[in-house]
Amino acid sequence: FDWSSIDTSHLPSSYKTNSRQEKKLLHIADHFLQQYTHVCPDRKPLFLHPVNECGVEKFVSTTLRPTLLPYPELYHWSGCASFVSNYLTMEPLKCPISLPSSLFSPTTILKYQRGNCFDFSVLLCSLLIGAGYDAYCVHGYASQEICTLDQTQDLCPLLRKPQEVPMTKKSKYRVKILAEPQSKFVLQQKAKKKEETEDVQKKEEEVVTEVQEKPKRDPLHGLRVHAWVLVLSGKRKVPETFFINPFTGNSHNTTDECFLGIESIWNHRNYWVNMQDCRKGCKDLSFDLSDAICWEIMLPESNKLLTESSERDMGDTRSHQNHKSLLLFQKENEERDMSFEMPLSWVARINVSCREFENQYSQGKKVILYKQAKLEKWAPYVNEDGLVERLTIYADVACTEVAEVTEWFKNREDMLYMRETNKQTQLTTDYFQPGHPLLLKAHTYTSLEPETGHTMEFYHKARADDLRKRVESATEMTEYFVGRDDFLHIRHVEFGERENGMDVAGTRPDLHLRPIVQIKECFHRNPEKPADEDVEERIFMIEDDNIQLTYHLEDHDTIASKVAFFRAIQRDRKGEEIFLTRDTCVKYQPWSSEKHKNVLHLYKLLWELRKEQKELKHQVRESEAEV
Repeated sequence: FDWSSIDTSHLPSSYKTNSRQEKKLLHIADHFLQQYTHVCPDRKPLFLHPVNECGVEKFVSTTLRPTLLPYPELYHWSGCASFVSNYLTMEPLKCPISLPSSLFSPTTILKYQRGNCFDFSVLLCSLLIGAGYDAYCVHGYASQEICTLDQTQDLCPLLRKPQEVPMTKKSKYRVKILAEPQSKFVLQQKAKKKEETEDVQKKEEEVVTEVQEKPKRDPLHGLRVHAWVLVLSGKRKVPETFFINPFTGNSHNTTDECFLGIESIWNHRNYWVNMQDCRKGCKDLSFDLSDAICWEIMLPESNKLLTESSERDMGDTRSHQNHKSLLLFQKENEERDMSFEMPLSWVARINVSCREFENQYSQGKKVILYKQAKLEKWAPYVNEDGLVERLTIYADVACTEVAEVTEWFKNREDMLYMRETNKQTQLTTDYFQPGHPLLLKAHTYTSLEPETGHTMEFYHKARADDLRKRVESATEMTEYFVGRDDFLHIRHVEFGERENGMDVAGTRPDLHLRPIVQIKECFHRNPEKPADEDVEERIFMIEDDNIQLTYHLEDHDTIASKVAFFRAIQRDRKGEEIFLTRDTCVKYQPWSSEKHKNVLHLYKLLWELRKEQKELKHQVRESEAEV
């Protein structure tokens, strides 16, 4: 992208000229820089007043424009950081060890949706200050991975598992179980062999990992210039001070080893120079900006503060570095008889339309490479299928063999929100939010063709039949129920082969139906019924025309009551009739009363079972059609 070709003719006059206050501020900044280079000649130059997009020098604090945008997500720091990292495209510094010569306004950066680390930080800091955070832009040094946005050695945040705290209490009264006696010599030999094999495997793995994963030593380590955001504790109930990397939007502890040092920080009101030793990185730094020994302020808040700090510093015997800070303060006090307030920002109001906020990716898509993983993001409605995010996990370090793919969706009519695909087993699972026409919760399959193996889970509380799960294959279908009034919890159906042997793929679902061989139902115990009247299992053998009933057991029983009807239906000229004979009915009810021995009772029972069998066959066909 050629920044020199951008159109600046439409920009306000504040972009092209400096006010009287701004000119005075530039004069103070130049004088401050002269004293700083005189007292600290070994330090790198400060980032004070680079030119803007119109070629006019502007002080960095006035480039910040605190803004609170009308979106709830941008009222929290994580939402602001996520928006900036997604909306802008990262551009590396022209020279990794030198400061940029320009710093454009946040409005221009938003318009072209690209910028370097300083542009990212200024925009993010403007949003955070507008949201009420005590935020500062930081000019310092960081590792190569941070500066170049290289996350290939980091674990994807979506793969990080929360730490589980074990809640186990050891009882001192636990019974000790004696182990079987074993030979100590045999155990020693086994342990010795195991250690030898483990050592060999570890050495082989270390060699492989060193070759594949060990990053090369950075020759510019400690010299790479970077900008990020510092958020101090206090405001907005922030418990601890932390850093934000604007490229990723991730938060970091101030002791993170990726941040190697700080030169200066600034907000919309002042500018501070770090006077602390950074040879150990940022982990030992104090962020108490009121400490004049640690932080050199450019614009003192009042003469009283200057006088008190000077008197306090004169009474102490500090190190040579702290004495330099004191001299710098005294010279500033002699130069200015009165405190100088920071001018207002020269930047126009930051505006982000609803359409721009929803479409946060400059190219409609964002790709992030992690360690053995790739994360892709899209704005809503960019893809016709509603795809907004995809995580690809690789089996190897070179990222050539795909192991798993997880996709997230939004704004779909069928309420699909996530899909997991295992490329090694070819197993796919779709997850649905409440509102699916069939109240589907999850669907696991290898192919969308019928009779190829499907496992479906439902929102059973919203279904009239209380169906929780259905598992179907080419020859079987099992349904699981929860909380039914009839205490049914499992229905298992076995299918036979089609007579014509035709494949069902590409045909209508009502044609070439699989013949039903057997229907088996299992029931929970109904406490309101006697055990020998409460059916636990019933089996309808459709082809053999047999029905078997098994009843529940009482607490003191060991053998369950059973009833079996074998070919109970015989046809004559008048139609269908029921005949109960010794050959057609077998019963075993060791604990039943005289009532159950009545033939009329068995006749009515068989008649009801015949009706229920027809209804069951109809329900099975409906389940097939639903699949």
